[in-house]
Amino acid sequence: MPTTCLLDTTVIIDAINDRNGRNELLAQLIAQGTLLACCSINITEVFMGMRPQEARRTEDFLESLEFYPVTRDVARIAGELYREWRQQGLTLPLPGLTVAAVALHNGLELATDNARDFPMPELRLLPMP
Repeated sequence: MPTTCLLDTTVIIDAINDRNGRNELLAQLIAQGTLLACCSINITEVFMGMRPQEARRTEDFLESLEFYPVTRDVARIAGELYREWRQQGLTLPLPGLTVAAVALHNGLELATDNARDFPMPELRLLPMP
């Protein structure tokens, strides 16, 4: 069974804009048999900052990714993560919590440039160059 890697929004934006060597990294992952994925939060965040001239490239890239929905179980996990980390004195943003919950619920690795937003030890983070 192939590995699936959920892409954080920063990685998606860098790939769409061909920055920070992200396309090369993603090509290497695909060559290794890794499936690349996104979730609704990623799509929302990408479209929030998209410029009109990026529309076609953005749509094509997002359509190439596996899609994982935010289900009732994912929403519950995100809420539990928020409560757990808040009790430890760390308030994490809802988008990151939801992305983490999608990854955890579906057993996905997470590719992110913002490891500090994902302190959950049970979350598998892809080392980013």
